[in-house]
Amino acid sequence: MGAAGAESGTEVSLQAMKAVIVLVLASALSATGQTAPAYQYFRVGSAADVRVHPRASYALMGGGRDLDDAFRWLCDRANGGDFLVLRAAGTDDYNPYLQKLCHLNSVATLVIPSREAAADTRVTERISEASAIFIAGGDQARYINFWARTAVESALRNAVTRGIPVGGTSAGLAVLGQYIYSAQNDQPDDKDLTSDEALADPFYRQVVIADDLLSIPILRGVITDSHFDTRKREGRLLTFMARIRFTGTPHVLHGIGVDEKTAVLVERDGSALVIGKGEADFFEISTQPEGFAPEVPLNLGPIRLDSIPSGGGFNLSMWRGDKPSTVLWVRDGEISVEH
Repeated sequence: MGAAGAESGTEVSLQAMKAVIVLVLASALSATGQTAPAYQYFRVGSAADVRVHPRASYALMGGGRDLDDAFRWLCDRANGGDFLVLRAAGTDDYNPYLQKLCHLNSVATLVIPSREAAADTRVTERISEASAIFIAGGDQARYINFWARTAVESALRNAVTRGIPVGGTSAGLAVLGQYIYSAQNDQPDDKDLTSDEALADPFYRQVVIADDLLSIPILRGVITDSHFDTRKREGRLLTFMARIRFTGTPHVLHGIGVDEKTAVLVERDGSALVIGKGEADFFEISTQPEGFAPEVPLNLGPIRLDSIPSGGGFNLSMWRGDKPSTVLWVRDGEISVEH
């Protein structure tokens, strides 16, 4: 995930500290002997929610250090309301960072580290009250294992339906599309899945695709990946796409790879702007992989690629950008450009 808080390097002001609400495991224990909740909730700013009119939009962030402009854009769509950061582990580092960066009624972090926590009505209430939702980086397997097919999933989908702006970085980006590289088969000592491993064997044990979590309409038929150019992830995203196409649905499949310190800012109608230090790559395939079997290198194509640099535009509804596209092929696990 991005190093939230490290970029701002400041502490919460005394006034903000007075407004901090911290609900942690131990704090729920009371004289009545109540059991502590399984979640953690940290809040700065106003203790009371405010009613605003957010604008539906989606910030697809590629990871690395946090991109201030992307967060300002997401905050703007929250319209001065209550910004909620979701995590499955970690701290409230985003709270002081966002409080300094944006003009909001409040900023809160909600840590949901288990299916038990995801079933708590107080957790879903926090999600339902948010004016913007941001899913932090970390481990997307936890998001799938802890949140999928729970009340949290329902609350997130309801937020999308109500037009709440949503963003995510790194693992948080991974869970925004309809199809999700879930990393659920990763072992504790595993390194990240590489393109070479995926291309050489599309059925490699770490290649696991999960179902939709948020059901964002403009990201139907889309799978995403982060840290894209920095970690050379083009091959593994194409492998994910091949696995999905092998099932026969959807007929046309799209992929989005976003580099570090880069974001794709998507409006409800699908119009998008790439900002930051790198580029975003938009892929489209409609064919089935050939000779698709375990331990057989990938063969796939043609693949349409639009590489959009910072400042460039792309329309997800039409799946067309403002730069010329190229055509790729994968033959025996090697990616080439059509000439």
